[in-house]
Amino acid sequence: MPLSGLISWADDSTLHVLLAAAVGVLLALLTHRISAKVVLRLTRSLPISNRTAQQCRAPALLLMPLMALQAVWQVAPDTFPLIAGVRHVNVLLLLAGLTWLGLRAARGVAQGVIGLYPLNVQDNLNARRIHTQTRMLSRTAMFIILLAGLSLILMTFPEARQIGASLLASAGVVGIVAGIAARPIFSNLIAGLQIALAQPFRLDDVLIIQGEWGRVEEITGTYVVLKIWDERRLVIPLQWFIENPFQNWTRQSAQIIGTVFIWVDYRMPLAPLREAARLACEAAPEWDRRLCLLQVVEAGERGMQLRVLVTSSDSSLNWDLRCKVREALVDVMQRDWPGHLPLMRAEVGERSGAGPDASPLV
Repeated sequence: MPLSGLISWADDSTLHVLLAAAVGVLLALLTHRISAKVVLRLTRSLPISNRTAQQCRAPALLLMPLMALQAVWQVAPDTFPLIAGVRHVNVLLLLAGLTWLGLRAARGVAQGVIGLYPLNVQDNLNARRIHTQTRMLSRTAMFIILLAGLSLILMTFPEARQIGASLLASAGVVGIVAGIAARPIFSNLIAGLQIALAQPFRLDDVLIIQGEWGRVEEITGTYVVLKIWDERRLVIPLQWFIENPFQNWTRQSAQIIGTVFIWVDYRMPLAPLREAARLACEAAPEWDRRLCLLQVVEAGERGMQLRVLVTSSDSSLNWDLRCKVREALVDVMQRDWPGHLPLMRAEVGERSGAGPDASPLV
């Protein structure tokens, strides 16, 4: 075949391949547009499927043209300019798109499940449990999908495969070093799975950690954000919860018993204070009407310590209730029994055997 004929054939072949690629991309975009509308319409009554379809719509818009192009490049002749590089780049983009699709699908399923269990209800214990499990498991799944996608992308490079083979030959040393280096990552990953399955705490739970009172605001794949009552944020690694004890005030229920302590003189009658505590509880909307009890819990050398037990539906309301009861008791004593507040007593008299000039004993 003459040289001019070979060039003409190559040009025609290149033109045909490019034309087939353009047609494939257009057909893929048209198919995506139609199928997306059909899928979203069919899943309108299925919250999880509909949310997943919405999340996967953008990755599918990238994947479908790439799949069409991949089919074209596979049947393209080897004489096509830079065909090896084009095929490799298309495979990389295809793997990246599949990884993106997997990440968005996991997120869509999690959002769909979370949407079925709103938190803005009176009894949201089950909803908080579902939210915590779903978020932790979805983040774990997304981490695994991302790791698998990156591994597949690296395996497409011959150099990376050779490096992997050479590293495999010295797997003992490399395994120890990698294990030490990756320990924080994998320990938090395992801790996240334990928290998701065992549920020692959930979103919006009230925790006491190192003397700090706060609510669980966010749970990520590596740490937990605790919103402290004064608007500060305490960030704790997941592994810490596995290795250290902490208090959970809303583990089974948000109901809580609060205490109010007050010191009074021995001469103070208890009936007026019991009545004042009862009236304060009945007037407070924070009281859930389960318990309002005043008791003497200590009799010291200078006075009595009284304890009032009051109940509320959650710890925030109980704090306000305790302050109101404490103020009511102090107000009653200041107004009606001011002489029965705690006093420091002293006896003034003469020492035995002391002369007339001796000073009084105080």
